Amino acid sequence: MSLLSRLRARIATEGPIPFEEFMRAALYDIEGGFFAAAETIRSVRSGDFLTSPEVSDAFGAALARFVAREGERIGTSPVVVEIGAGSGSLLRSLLDTVEVPVTAWAVEVSAAARQVLADRIPEARVVADLADVAAPFAGVVIANELVDNLPMAIAQMTDRGWRERWVGADEGGLVLVDAPVRPEVARWLDRYAGAVPEGGMVECQLEAAEWLRRVLGMVSVGAVVVIDYGDTAENLLPRRQDGTLRTYRAHHLGPHPLDEPGATDITADVNFTALVDVARGAGAEVELWRQDDFLADLGVRDELTSLRRRELEAARAGDEMQRLRLRSRRTEIETLLHPRGLGDFRVLVARR
Repeated sequence: MSLLSRLRARIATEGPIPFEEFMRAALYDIEGGFFAAAETIRSVRSGDFLTSPEVSDAFGAALARFVAREGERIGTSPVVVEIGAGSGSLLRSLLDTVEVPVTAWAVEVSAAARQVLADRIPEARVVADLADVAAPFAGVVIANELVDNLPMAIAQMTDRGWRERWVGADEGGLVLVDAPVRPEVARWLDRYAGAVPEGGMVECQLEAAEWLRRVLGMVSVGAVVVIDYGDTAENLLPRRQDGTLRTYRAHHLGPHPLDEPGATDITADVNFTALVDVARGAGAEVELWRQDDFLADLGVRDELTSLRRRELEAARAGDEMQRLRLRSRRTEIETLLHPRGLGDFRVLVARR
């Protein structure tokens, strides 16, 4: 039975379900979820989207320098845990360049990706669930473009206040239906949604908060690094009229989230103000960066300057092959730093 059929059968028996439960099934159902049931890796050129580590190995190399700094700060060889390790591009480039001894773990829900990870990074422990990681530990947790895929509720502002949008069914398929706002959702919205206009939509990211609390509880000393698209609650306000919930497939925006559950990525902009509050509430010291500034602090902009100089020298020397190699590397790094692209991602660093 297809995931859509199973969801319709559940709704027929139980009634409409909260959107986060639909999203969890659509992305992580073991038999039909977009990530869990995938027979291929999603974050590759032949897949559905590319993340920074696939664009350039300079991204993982920069995080290797971050790990080395943390190792020096905490005074021990760090454990490195990547959650949502995907293709292994980040962890592979990190381990190839890190200058301190590390113990590596890769957490990945997709069985297909876990097999690739085991082959590509044999020195890492590859597991399906965060619960399989030995904790507490001293080190660094990295989550790159993970939090935007954690299940979330959705709510809409009406002339009488908030209402939730749950998932029901009719003869044509799945549909959004009205539901009273739950108290925990209302509390989150009141704190982090801002002054949303009537009709505005907000993604309530309670599960992201619980995830971050759990991860911070696993780190005895060290840092958690969350990298994703999104912004502060204040800066997300202009995006609230239509909300930021969307789907991706084959590197393009996809259909409505309810149309093809299990066949598309479902995502939304991350509310980093909420995550900052969680981290501070857990006793962590918090920094919030733009990705371009974060990578510049780790030497990536200096590498870009060097590449430009070497590319010019190769051109003057008539070494066309070397010039093209340097140009390709330069273009990759410029993509990581582009102020209206990946460079505009946010990086939350929470230290204990």
